[in-house]
Amino acid sequence: MPKILIFRFSSIGDIVLTTPVIRCIKQQVPGAEVHYCTKQGFKGILEHNPYVDKVHVLGKSLNELVQQLKAENFDYVVDLHNNLRTRIIKTRLGKPGKSFNKLNYEKWLMVNFKVNQLPQTHIVDRYLAAAAALGIQDDGQGLDYFIPAGDEVNLQALPQPFQQGYVAFAIGAQHYTKRLPTERIIELCEKLQHPVILLGGKEDAAVGEEIAAFFDTGHKTLDTRQGAGKTIIYNACGRYSLAGSASLVRQAAQVVSHDTGLMHIAAAFRKDIISIWGNTIPEFGMYPFRTRYKVLEVNGLSCRPCSKIGYSKCPKGHFKCMRDINFNVIETLSFRT
Repeated sequence: MPKILIFRFSSIGDIVLTTPVIRCIKQQVPGAEVHYCTKQGFKGILEHNPYVDKVHVLGKSLNELVQQLKAENFDYVVDLHNNLRTRIIKTRLGKPGKSFNKLNYEKWLMVNFKVNQLPQTHIVDRYLAAAAALGIQDDGQGLDYFIPAGDEVNLQALPQPFQQGYVAFAIGAQHYTKRLPTERIIELCEKLQHPVILLGGKEDAAVGEEIAAFFDTGHKTLDTRQGAGKTIIYNACGRYSLAGSASLVRQAAQVVSHDTGLMHIAAAFRKDIISIWGNTIPEFGMYPFRTRYKVLEVNGLSCRPCSKIGYSKCPKGHFKCMRDINFNVIETLSFRT
């Protein structure tokens, strides 16, 4: 029985994007025992995945983790993180394996010189390539996300206007430059003209309240735009666990999201997605995978992309990559797949 270890320490979206590798190894390698190593904060994404036999957690001590992994006596290591720590661990384990290609040089060229030598392949394809020596092939089934039964949200517990359907809007993002300014989120919500559930963590709750207040007829302090109040807002930021938020995504009629983890969870549920891009670009290979989506971005901006990840503020100060997105094109954009 081959025992296979997969590495991906973070983060939510990146781990969800590795799920086709997990499934294909488990289903296509006869008798495979699949282990996964990640950080403690992301263990919950994997422990309910039926294709994962055991989850290992990176703690404070790298040596302790190495000893724990050595005791498992793996046959093959698939490194889907490919950073210094995973390379050290992989070397110390002394087992055959492969690391995925991060395309760091190609991304550096794109960020610094706007020279595009990026392959037209999704990151999932690069993840799968790292496990190709095991004899696996893409099964075409897309991403997985498994919600524990206890975390499923009963829509009847939501305010009445949201029980008959809604748009889920994931307003958070790990970096400031990957998130619309609050006034632009309000503008986009107005254009949706549907019940909208705002999703995010506790850190997004205050912004969610500001957005909700704009559309609340009892709060006119922010009501400076014609037509305010047509959209109904429910601020769910910080009210649900990640799995609970995923349940709301799964039950949504449509999902609006920045380049963030909930976008990839939405893709796992084959939702129609409006995908918003600021300082990063879809060409990096992390656009919604195997689902229908529309992209909102500013093309032709000379400073974009300014980073392969993101910043706490716009390096140029103007933040045109988010402030200049044209929301009027939403209805005319064709869905991509």
